[in-house]
This record gives sequence, C-alpha cells and structure tokens, in this order.
Amino acid sequence: MSFLEDTIKVYKTYLPPLTRQADFAAFWDETLALTRALPLKPVLKAVDFPSPYVSVYDISYNGFDQTRIRGWLLLPRFTSLAKFPCLIQYHGFSGSRGEPWELLPWVMQGLAVLAVDCRDQGGDSGDSASYHNGLVGNVTSKGILDPHEYYYRAVYMDCVKALDFASSCEQIDTDRLILHGRSQGGALVMAVSALDDRPCLALADVPSNSNLEKRVEGQHGSFAAVTEYLRRYPERLEQVYNTLSYFDTMNLADWINCPVYASVALGDQVCPAKLYFATYNRIDSPKEITVYPFNGHDGAESLQMTRKLTYLQHSGLLTY
Repeated sequence: MSFLEDTIKVYKTYLPPLTRQADFAAFWDETLALTRALPLKPVLKAVDFPSPYVSVYDISYNGFDQTRIRGWLLLPRFTSLAKFPCLIQYHGFSGSRGEPWELLPWVMQGLAVLAVDCRDQGGDSGDSASYHNGLVGNVTSKGILDPHEYYYRAVYMDCVKALDFASSCEQIDTDRLILHGRSQGGALVMAVSALDDRPCLALADVPSNSNLEKRVEGQHGSFAAVTEYLRRYPERLEQVYNTLSYFDTMNLADWINCPVYASVALGDQVCPAKLYFATYNRIDSPKEITVYPFNGHDGAESLQMTRKLTYLQHSGLLTY
C-alpha cells in the first residue's frame, strides 16, 4: 500500500498556481447580478408515476438567457413533513435529467429531489445562446474566445437558477439544499457551491473542470475538444486559456463555504484525480474525500452511492 499511500499524499499537497484574472471576482459579480434579474417562470406538471410513495413533476424554468431548462421534481409521499430537504442533481457530460426511477434512492431518504438538464446536451433542454466560435459537435469549445460568451457561463448560471426553482417550491426547506453530481455534474456542484451561499452540503464524484489547462494539455475527456480547437488555431492559445480560467473550479474553490464530500479514482483518465485535488486542496470548509485506487471514471459508483447515503444519515440534515 505504500506506493498508493505516497501517491495520495502527494496529491493532497498538489497546488498548481491559480490562473485567476484580475477581474475574476468582478466577472462573477456581474454574471450573478444578471442572473438574479432574470425571471424564473417556473412550470410544474404532475406526471403519472407508478408508485403511491412519491409525487413526480415534469418541471421547467428560465435559465441564464431564458433558455428553458427541463428537469424532474420528486417529493416523498410517505412522510407527513411539511417541508423536505432537497437534493439538487446535475448530470455528467452529454447526459440528461435521466428518468424519475433513477432518483428513488434519494427520495427514500426523505429528500425532495430536483434533477435538471444541462442545456444542449443529452436531454430535453435546448440552447438559446449564440456563439461566435468553437467546434461543431462538442459544447466545451462554444464561445471559447470570450468568457462572457463561453458555454459554461450559461450552464453554471442555469445551475444556480435550479436553486431558485427549489427555493420557489413551498414543500422545500431552503435551509437544506444539497448539491449532487458526478463528472461534469461534480464540477457544477463545485461551481455552484462557490458562487451561491444557499447549499448546505456538496456531494461531488470524479469531478471535472479542475486544473483546466492541464485537462486540455492532456486531452482528457470532453476538453479534448478544446485541444482540437487549439490544433486548428494555435495562435489563440492565450485567449482560450484566459477564457477557461474563469470556469476552472480551482479558481473558485476558496469561495466554497458548505461542507464537501468528494470522491476520485486514481485510474480515471477522463477526470484525473490529481487535477481535482487542485480544487479540493483549496477548499477551506469542512471536507472529506474518498479515493478509489484501482477504479477509472466509473469511480466505484455503486459503492460510492452507499457511502453517500451513509454520509447523509450522519449529516443531521435528514428528518422523517
């Protein structure tokens, strides 16, 4: 075990230089102010779901540029609580809000669950934004030359608006908003936890969007599309890296105030564990991480799910 222990020990000291630009805080202040000014226009439609123990709603709301974001809202029906803690779930790259049955393990903990799409990926949410550059076929390069136009600016804010949606529901306890996601979803958990003070807990597995320059240089996962963009336009390297710096979770990490429970896998070549430690090591709030030595991007998903449920049981956030 000494080699694995030594590797983890090294990773827990990994602190590459931050790439924050001088206007980093001002950029996010402006972006959040614009987001707060946008009307939410929430819509809930009850769905006929084959269980007497859960109510399911097909929901939508206005995202950052009034793109309609689709999602599911599930509410437990087996408890008499007036308000529920709510788990907000963000999905992995090219995924979607999924199917309601996939969310039932959380509901059985007495949680309301809100699972939302990322725009223009694998779900039912489009994208009303316009982009002046990037490659067709992969959203990670859309608007890559301007942080104000970059795809993930809209996605991060769509995910902040998910907290607005949850907060608009009378059945949800706004003091107990829990964020959950894996891969891209884990990155969104980190970003939203940094940009909004409402989350009370962040659960992030094999997170993306950390140490982004290294992700591009290593052609890891979805950011290989940015590598391809730079093959075609090598003269734009500085401009591309400047844009990515605003969305790199290591630059946001010290803004996180809620507890964090994360996991990584040492065999992960999509979202390498070392790169996430660039974010994790800068989180100042209470934190815990599970490292899976021999797993890849699967991140021991089934076992980690059990560990997250156990973590929640001991968190003091659940009531029945």
